[in-house]
Amino acid sequence: MRASLATESNEVSGCPDGMECRALHVLNRLAFGPRPGDVQRVNAIGVERYIQEQLSPDSIPIPASLNQRLAELDTLRMTPPQLFTKYGKPEFGGGRKGEKPDQAERKQARQRAQIIVQQAAQARLMRAIESPRQLQEVMADFWFNHFNVFAAKGLDHLWVGAYEQQAIRPHVLGRFRDLLEATAKHPAMLFYLDNWQNTAPNSPGAHGRFEGLNENYARELMELHTLGVNGGYTQQDVIALARILTGWGFRQARPRVAQSGGLGGFGARRFGFMRRRRMRDVGRVDANGFYFDPRRHDFSDKVFLGYQIKGSGIGEVEQALDILARSPATAHHIGYQLAQFFVADDPPEPLVRHLADRFVTTDGDIRAVLNSLFQSHEFWDQRYYGAKFKTPQQYLISAVRAAGIYVVNFRPLAAASQRLGMPLYGCQTPDGYKNTQEAWLNPDAMMIRLSLATALGSGHMPLNRAPLERMDSDERVTPVAAVSADGSGGAARPPDPSALLLTLGNHFSPTTLSAIEAAPVALRAALILGSPEFMHR
Repeated sequence: MRASLATESNEVSGCPDGMECRALHVLNRLAFGPRPGDVQRVNAIGVERYIQEQLSPDSIPIPASLNQRLAELDTLRMTPPQLFTKYGKPEFGGGRKGEKPDQAERKQARQRAQIIVQQAAQARLMRAIESPRQLQEVMADFWFNHFNVFAAKGLDHLWVGAYEQQAIRPHVLGRFRDLLEATAKHPAMLFYLDNWQNTAPNSPGAHGRFEGLNENYARELMELHTLGVNGGYTQQDVIALARILTGWGFRQARPRVAQSGGLGGFGARRFGFMRRRRMRDVGRVDANGFYFDPRRHDFSDKVFLGYQIKGSGIGEVEQALDILARSPATAHHIGYQLAQFFVADDPPEPLVRHLADRFVTTDGDIRAVLNSLFQSHEFWDQRYYGAKFKTPQQYLISAVRAAGIYVVNFRPLAAASQRLGMPLYGCQTPDGYKNTQEAWLNPDAMMIRLSLATALGSGHMPLNRAPLERMDSDERVTPVAAVSADGSGGAARPPDPSALLLTLGNHFSPTTLSAIEAAPVALRAALILGSPEFMHR
């Protein structure tokens, strides 16, 4: 039987610094690193209680100040159709009515829409830095990366924030099957991997850009999202799944059903043989804009991963998602990804098998799988303490948290993430950003990290000063006064090096401590944030 090590002795855990070291370990893995006082709080309540709190985020109150700041980001509350209406077409944003927008108007519309990605990035960083529900934020980062969408591809710059809010965040600790369907139906994913164009070649809706099968999403759905690259599927399964997915797309607004019984302006006569048998599938547009178009669907029977799937319309995808979510290959793939993220770049195979078994027995209950992971011997093995190299985003967020900086201006952090090669919502490929040391440890990146450590450690990164201008709700540029945590304005104070060491559990090698002590006081915080120990979690 696999027993919990969270409450076992220091000798069993292999931690030379006892409880404080275990507290730092969970704060580095279940959270984006400690803030001032976090290590002491975890020690006071116990590591096991902290883990259980984080696994039940609804039990942790969100500070009113954080809720208020998030409420000011209005695009987070908008649906994809609403975002498209307001920001997607120049004629909706001030273009000449009835006239085709010119190049300047299209450019202006694109610039206006930048606020969507900016607010999404601000919300992601704000929550990661300030929210006490740290595991929820870590998992939002994990699952968005797993179901990656690239903001700079076409219309996805309009929808990437809504995708995180509506498809990812509600399910980060829920059931994998629900998360899988939420991402599959969202317009951001449908556009990113081209399934919105996926059409049965000889269907009534096969014309224009809807010319035939598009296998992109079907392939990535199996290779990346569920079964894994060695998940046992064939090219014939890719084709079968693409056929199952035909007609899954989106509409910008709920269609108007004509008196003839048709959809919008198409009329019932456009549906031919579907008029009698499948009109129940017509006009299904959900609040996020997902729409199943039966005119473009392949209604023939299919064989997918050895299962017979009758041609029945929208329900075929539901069956396929059930098959994928419950596959042992998917359980192993997700178990490996979680073990690599939380334990080691090359995760122990017994742990991966244990997580896969837990995934299967709980029907993909993410919370239960994570609980098993955090109780495992491998998670508490001394060899893995501080062994994960931080990604650029993890490094930046953990540095701001450790320094106790109240961030008003998030733009420098977003710019720094870009410089380090990990822009928020900026991964072009569907496999997402890597979370291994090999991907991020190189001389150029380390030089940038050290320069950022110097800026943060000296208080020269303007995080306490709001941007010089902002876009109001009516898109007029308005100057913004500089403010700080106490409302006094001005730049952030340099973090106190002694307090910073205390926040980080004073868990540094003798060599690092000697270098810190020998440095001028003004440089000590920068040395701490640029140390080899701080580069790892």
